Amino acid sequence: MRIHTLQTNLALAVLFACVALPSCTVKVNKSGEDDNGGNKNVDIQTPVGSLHVRNDADVQDIGIPVYPGARRKEKTSDADQKSANVNISLGAYGIKVLAIEYLSDDSPEKVAAYYKDQMKKFGDVLECHTEHHSAEMGDHDGEKSSDALKCEGSNSGRIIELKSGTRHNQHIVSIEPGENGKGSDFGLVYIRLRGKGTI
Repeated sequence: MRIHTLQTNLALAVLFACVALPSCTVKVNKSGEDDNGGNKNVDIQTPVGSLHVRNDADVQDIGIPVYPGARRKEKTSDADQKSANVNISLGAYGIKVLAIEYLSDDSPEKVAAYYKDQMKKFGDVLECHTEHHSAEMGDHDGEKSSDALKCEGSNSGRIIELKSGTRHNQHIVSIEPGENGKGSDFGLVYIRLRGKGTI
């Protein structure tokens, strides 16, 4: 999983919306420090919306249990976050993303089997295979379409993605082989969208 990439893309969306408007100002507030001296919290306020980023997501809020014996993945730098709590508000539209990365000594297949059972409470569980992490958000190509989740691309690759819920309210477990092919590196993700077309 690449949580810092997700955070950057969401922040750029808010800033781009602001830059497109004349006389737009941006207010940035950073607070709290992590163990490496980086900021834990970032708040961006603009006339068109706001972005709130926290690096302390709570697994209870994600709603998916932690795999037995798994441990939180440690970040290697300030830009390499392993936990995110992101809220974006753009008028009537908004998105909330919670994500945490973990490590396990068990194989990706064993971790996937556990989560297939755990995620049934959110609805049918879709198993996808990919080489790149992804998350479906909103209607494709601006057209109203089904809110059902689907696998993207060729549905082949070493990363297992389990999805449950709808495109506007989804839970995802993304699992890949650990370093040197040992164990598993997996992430728990919750995404909630609001606005036109959401259910």
